[in-house]
Amino acid sequence: MSGLGDAARAIPKSHPPPKSCKGLAPQKTLRWKWKSSMRRTEQAASSSEEFRNLREDDFSKAQKRPVPKPMSIERTKGSEILFGIAPCSLAFLQSKRDFFQLFLKSGSSCARPVMEEFAQRAKARGVPVHHVRRQVLDALCKGQVHQGVCLEATPLHPRSLEEAEASRVGVATGLGTQLIWLVLEQIQDPMNLGAVLRSAHFLGVDRVVTSQKDSCPLTPTVSKASAGAMEVLEVYSTDNLQRFLKAKIEEGWEVIGTVSKSEVEDKVPVISCLEFHWNKPTVLVLGNEGYGLSSETRSLCHRMLIIPPGRTLQPGIESLNVSVATGILLHSICSQKIKNKDMDSLACSLIHIVNHLQLPLKSMGIHDVQHLALHWGCVCVCDGGFICKYFWLENHTC
Repeated sequence: MSGLGDAARAIPKSHPPPKSCKGLAPQKTLRWKWKSSMRRTEQAASSSEEFRNLREDDFSKAQKRPVPKPMSIERTKGSEILFGIAPCSLAFLQSKRDFFQLFLKSGSSCARPVMEEFAQRAKARGVPVHHVRRQVLDALCKGQVHQGVCLEATPLHPRSLEEAEASRVGVATGLGTQLIWLVLEQIQDPMNLGAVLRSAHFLGVDRVVTSQKDSCPLTPTVSKASAGAMEVLEVYSTDNLQRFLKAKIEEGWEVIGTVSKSEVEDKVPVISCLEFHWNKPTVLVLGNEGYGLSSETRSLCHRMLIIPPGRTLQPGIESLNVSVATGILLHSICSQKIKNKDMDSLACSLIHIVNHLQLPLKSMGIHDVQHLALHWGCVCVCDGGFICKYFWLENHTC
């Protein structure tokens, strides 16, 4: 025990470091870590410098890609930018505008046949052609879908309806003629107007009339939404829609308006578009996207058409978009013209057959060929031709 105690007393006691230095590494250790960190930084800087020199040696100054300068495009005062393949192509074909510059997307797409055709048409008219980057086209048409084509041209404006009526250009006066005019009262959305014009052109509308007040102009966006139909159709405008409708009523035209099922009125008869019989020149009037037809225009309508829904509708969605409703209504009306043409063609064919075979008409209870054609024509239209065919086989087997 005494030896152990002596040994313990022989070991010198270590004094704790001052409180201010407690927890710090010895000075030599700190100096070594600092030098090591500096060496690593110098090595990294040297490696980075060597890599940068190697990279610059691999790519000479002649091989560096130049930064493209922004293209400054001078525009003709008062011009506008058409965009899209169909609007630009039909604008060239119709020649209603003056053209200043054609812009085509550079790169692989410019080799497409449609792009070559655009370039040839422009050069034939003396219109400068520029092959530019997509970003330039995006800026020209303000981010719209341009399909690689933009065309600077003069704007299109509706023709004055009053001037056209005064000259009676393309107006048929016979009350038995199936004419359909589409009148748009304060349609404001360019996408809606474009879609309406596209449907009107496709379904055979004879004339489109817009109200001058609070209506969307014929802009490039309208032309694009119409797939170029705006470039083909003659669009008219009037500053007094009610006066125009009164004039057509005096000429014997029927004016029909449109309402949703929730807007049915007692003052004007309302029928389904499926029940409408087109037997005289007709004006179909469609109103604003928000509030529909004005009260003045409604009071001039002979009848109002509704589109019957296919189910019970929830509140807030009782109506259709104006462009969709236009397509449905025009199809239900204009398809009657197609049926009548088919009936006339069938009647002519029957007359030819009867004259050729010299059938005994009186024994059939039919006095003349015209009676036969009308009788069989009506049966064919109503019953899809089955009864007509059955009647022929039952009474005239050869």
